[in-house]
Amino acid sequence: MEICPVCGLPKELCVCEKIEEAERKIEVSIKQAKFKKLVTVVKGISEKEIEKVAKELKKRLACGGTIKNDEIILQGDHKSKIKAILLSLGYNEKEISID
Repeated sequence: MEICPVCGLPKELCVCEKIEEAERKIEVSIKQAKFKKLVTVVKGISEKEIEKVAKELKKRLACGGTIKNDEIILQGDHKSKIKAILLSLGYNEKEISID
């Protein structure tokens, strides 16, 4: 029987993922990068999903981007479009805050 290292419960009874999802806050903001270029920064996506979400965002927004320090950094200002994409990926509207 495997035991979760975080909560100490057996893996079948572990609730760590559900708690993590309930506490999740996704923050979307705009920063100025080199040469006065704007980038969109998405914080709060879990490590398991971050690569899949980054790939989908880059594809749907037709832009370049990267993952650094658990943040998705997209080239350009996509603040107005990103909420709809995250909602279509299954994230809750209450979890998403746009600055």
